[in-house]
Amino acid sequence: MEMPKAAEAHRKLEILTGTWVGEEKISPTPWDPAGGTAEGRAVNRVALDGFAVVQDYDQKRGGHVTFRGHGVFRWDGMQNCYVMHWFDSMGMPPVEYRGGFRDNSLILSATAPQGQTRATWEFTGKDRHQFKMEVSPDGISWHPFMAGTYVRQ
Repeated sequence: MEMPKAAEAHRKLEILTGTWVGEEKISPTPWDPAGGTAEGRAVNRVALDGFAVVQDYDQKRGGHVTFRGHGVFRWDGMQNCYVMHWFDSMGMPPVEYRGGFRDNSLILSATAPQGQTRATWEFTGKDRHQFKMEVSPDGISWHPFMAGTYVRQ
């Protein structure tokens, strides 16, 4: 029996690979009324014979890691969309984001107990991207949660 092979849709996620570091701006929220700045670091690698990209993320504020996350990106051929399974150090249940590429951006959305969230990776160069996380109570009106500009190391 021949084993399945990763397809072009899987390989498209390879744009995420590498170590990315950047400055982040966190908007004020009920959990962090002041907001502020942070340093984000994401280490992304191809996994599972090309069928997924795995991300380990750390956020530092004041020189200390204050948040960690773990994402698994994959192509869902049955639903014809990209999926990111997200786990983090906030202690909430995992969240499943879904969406796709539009031009030079990967846009994924999720519904969680806290509301709706949209994550956008906009690739502005071979080794640069901007990331933004937005939240919405209704899926119509979106508000910034955090934004950052990252460089591949």
